Amino acid sequence: MSVQKTFVNVDWILILLYLILVFLGWVNVVSATMENMDSFYFSMEFIYVKQLVWVVMSIFIIAFLFNVQAKYYERFAGLIYAFSLVSLAGLFVVGKTVAGQTCWYQFGGFSIQPSEFAKIATSLAIAKYTSEINVDISKLKHQFTVILLIILPVVLIVMQPDPGSMLVYSALFLVLFREGLPPIYIWVGFLAILFFYLTLVFGDHYVALGLFAVLSAVLLYNFRQKRSKINVPLVLIIFATIVGYVYSISFVFNEVFKPHHRDRFNILLGRQVDLKGTGYNTNQSEIAIGSGGWTGKGYLEGTQTRGDFVPEQHTDYIFTIVGEEWGFLGASIVILLFAGLILRLLYLAEKQKSKFARVYGYCVASIFFVHFLINVGMVLGVMPTVGIPLPFFSYGGSSLWSFTILLFIFIKLEANNLNEW
Repeated sequence: MSVQKTFVNVDWILILLYLILVFLGWVNVVSATMENMDSFYFSMEFIYVKQLVWVVMSIFIIAFLFNVQAKYYERFAGLIYAFSLVSLAGLFVVGKTVAGQTCWYQFGGFSIQPSEFAKIATSLAIAKYTSEINVDISKLKHQFTVILLIILPVVLIVMQPDPGSMLVYSALFLVLFREGLPPIYIWVGFLAILFFYLTLVFGDHYVALGLFAVLSAVLLYNFRQKRSKINVPLVLIIFATIVGYVYSISFVFNEVFKPHHRDRFNILLGRQVDLKGTGYNTNQSEIAIGSGGWTGKGYLEGTQTRGDFVPEQHTDYIFTIVGEEWGFLGASIVILLFAGLILRLLYLAEKQKSKFARVYGYCVASIFFVHFLINVGMVLGVMPTVGIPLPFFSYGGSSLWSFTILLFIFIKLEANNLNEW
């Protein structure tokens, strides 16, 4: 399909939401990095000018994506995925290390974070594999393959280490459930999270004793029945597996997690309060958002922002500016815009005639949802602090471009919904 026809059939609601979010994001980057409007200067020395350059360059990226025929995204999905794995592995050879993390390639004064773009490649690979005629996600061998597609980039990202980016890949499992992944995986995931929380709160010995009490009750009930209704060997295997997992949590938490990771979980669980150390960011972000009230303090009038009390406010903690300067009403509008974007993606994905386009659309919606949920939850203090950007808001060329590419590939596929498949 030609570019002209693409623009005729394109979903302008998605594009409008994109433009609004990008504009609001840049406005908040300006607020986070400039003292007042009198100090506005157009120079690449300033962060807000760099972000504006990334925004302008995004227009050229969009034009390129629209010029690529939709079928090529499916045809070359495997090649793109392989290249993304190579780019992640190459970091350990020529990558730039910052604060103990080797996550970037440095080109002069310009840095690229390949993990941001690997999300796009993995989404394309999942869409490609699940859309093949002979693939059935309800079958174990196909489940293993598609889960492996997710695990491979995760392993490379964990080694950087970049736990924040790693968490985003959990979003892709939501897509697999839509495509037929058995519900047992949901229960396993839920129980893993539940026992992780219980072990941190009560300790492994008490959780194990509780499980033993439940096991005893189950076996006693089974013994009193005239006819056995429970597979006792299976119950014992499940019990042993869960107990082993519970005791592994303590080992991983105390021996594998770094001190600042443990501190973040302890603060979240209320077991440790460190307002001057690890808990400083979260405490200051809560103060900033709470001080905004209903209508906010006004643009460039946030005292927490002007005083630089919230570290990394132009990146991971940029939502604090929305809460402080725009208040509850402004923050609600931003939340509604993100909700509208995600719901629109889900609606259009379900309408796709091509399974490849549908699965990819669900991948895009899921990634946006998890990014938004974790970032805002982190700022509000209801989730552990991890380095996850807020789409279109947080400063950074890699982040902005990756989200732009992720979204506009789907917009291109959706515009070709009835024409090229």
